[in-house]
Amino acid sequence: MTVHNEAKIGEIAKTVLMPGDPMRAKYIAENFLEDAKLVNKVRGIYAFTGKYKGVEVTVMGSGMGLPSMGIYCYELYKFYNVENIIRIGSCGANSEEIEILDVILAENSYTESNFAKAMTAEDCHIIGTSGRINEVIKETAKEMNQPIRVGNMCATEYFGPYSDISPEKTQSLPQELNILGIEMESFALFYTANHLGKHAACLATVSDSAYRKRELTADEREKSMNGMITLALEAAIKL
Repeated sequence: MTVHNEAKIGEIAKTVLMPGDPMRAKYIAENFLEDAKLVNKVRGIYAFTGKYKGVEVTVMGSGMGLPSMGIYCYELYKFYNVENIIRIGSCGANSEEIEILDVILAENSYTESNFAKAMTAEDCHIIGTSGRINEVIKETAKEMNQPIRVGNMCATEYFGPYSDISPEKTQSLPQELNILGIEMESFALFYTANHLGKHAACLATVSDSAYRKRELTADEREKSMNGMITLALEAAIKL
């Protein structure tokens, strides 16, 4: 147990799916897992452990932003012996080629945040994911005929649609990185995993775009992510 997680050792699986929204964790547990058990509800950050096709999987909310993800993924890796975390969330498009509801698999995460400096005193602003998990996800997507975009992600400290300078702000991002999507958690997950010798991946469904007029409602966000959730679960049971 930790101050943020009341689950007992052994109640969390070695592979965890982490949506940002704790209610999405509940939705996944109720609709995709068998024999799901609520193992954490501290601060409303629900965690459920159950079975998908006979394999134990935990799904747990991360909350929003780099600090929240940093806390929860660190504790899962460090104190609960978790080996693999797959973030499943939403992101904004950072390219005219990206459509609403496209699914992006992040290869690297770039940030302008000083998360790494605060954690380890390292001046690091781009970090790669675990190639092992990404390869499994790509192979699984091919088997499922699930189209995914593979590329780089940007993790910000501010919700992009609320920015007074969006989308112009995105022009300041390193163009050579060809960043496809913008969200708020991937860098903290990847950096923590690399620091602790663990594995991480990030799948994100595009929910808004500065290049498109359409934005998803909260209900659409939940229901439209079923394909991404299934892909993550199918990959998780192979790890």
